Amino acid sequence: MSRTTPAADRGRASRPRPAGAPEVETVFREEFGRVVATLVKRFGDIDLAEEMAQEAFVEAMQRWPRDGVPPNPGAWLTTTARNRGIDRLRRESHRDAKQQAAYHLYGEEESVPSAPVTSVTDERLRLLFTCCHPALAADAQVALTLRLLGGLTVPEVADAFLVPERTMAQRITRAKRKIKAANIPFRVPRDADLPDRLRGVLGTIFLVFNEGYLPQSGEHAIRTDLCHEAIRLGRVLRGLMPDEPEVTGLLALMVLTEARRPARVGGDGVLVPLDEQDRTLWDRALIDEGHDLVRWCLRRNRPGPYQLMAAVNAVHTDADSVSDTDWGQVLALYDQMYAATPTPVVALNRAVVVAELEGAEAGLAIVDGLVLDGYHPFHATRADLLRRLGRANEARAAYDRAIELASNPAQIAFLTLRRDALDPPAG
Repeated sequence: MSRTTPAADRGRASRPRPAGAPEVETVFREEFGRVVATLVKRFGDIDLAEEMAQEAFVEAMQRWPRDGVPPNPGAWLTTTARNRGIDRLRRESHRDAKQQAAYHLYGEEESVPSAPVTSVTDERLRLLFTCCHPALAADAQVALTLRLLGGLTVPEVADAFLVPERTMAQRITRAKRKIKAANIPFRVPRDADLPDRLRGVLGTIFLVFNEGYLPQSGEHAIRTDLCHEAIRLGRVLRGLMPDEPEVTGLLALMVLTEARRPARVGGDGVLVPLDEQDRTLWDRALIDEGHDLVRWCLRRNRPGPYQLMAAVNAVHTDADSVSDTDWGQVLALYDQMYAATPTPVVALNRAVVVAELEGAEAGLAIVDGLVLDGYHPFHATRADLLRRLGRANEARAAYDRAIELASNPAQIAFLTLRRDALDPPAG
């Protein structure tokens, strides 16, 4: 016999569930970049857009725990922030020319549709090109993007750059002032200007992805929102520049890396290294897509660093296990990469491959010749090679240094387990 739900109960069931502070913060992180980008287009001012987005977040923190999360939180935040911005401009007696132009162009009564904010023409890509203008220093480009599109707080951005919070706040402020003073336009540049911007844009998208895949700040082992946003921007950028191999290479690299994410952190919150990952958890659809993109790059025969890194990942994802990996091919790719960009980080990654082919001692000989004391993967790699050689005391010291420098919780947990599994100190 069916039972009818009383009207009062039906009413309670249909109401939005009240949200706690963590849930509101999650929504804000996911929507912050969209909201800021939409407001920059609306008002033509990055500072105003950021301030209004923050005020909308404060209002959400006050209202959503009581009223519940709205059906479209991004549209709610955008509408609230936009209305506050309009009120701010109405109260001001003076507006600069850019604000006036934007205000009159879009009209006082413009409304944000109830459809998802993601359906709007891609303001985030426009904001990315604005942040990556060649007039700005490279570190400022990345910092601005992480702050405005990634939704990271200033302390989190400072942690990512290993600088004091005050230093990063000043750097971001100077970059925004330079955008305003130089009247840098909020748009995707003309075709003739794209090559000058491309390197910075690609580097910034990759760093946003890395900050999501292995956050260097905060309590999360992985931030999927940043990974997805970076991949989304990569797809949009490839649509804009379909014949540029490095754009396709970056997209392939991110897609193939993202494919392994489900197996990267165990249920205990500990990072799972490549040789221990359950490969049945890998996303085969993303792997197939990544391989198709890498093959497209190979046909163009214009190799660059992102294409080479994507090719390395293609080899890894093509193998059923670490022992089945074509390490000779991986080494050839790293040799090509090092010839083009002979940096210590590339040399470190190459040393890991040498250790697989020639043994831990050969890999360690390369690692010990590198100067990367402040780089925690250097000490983690060295610790692992020393562990494999049975030099427990030296490995323990290297693990200690790696743990000291690491900030990702899953990474720290993994390094700590490896260190604690070493033989007890002699004597």
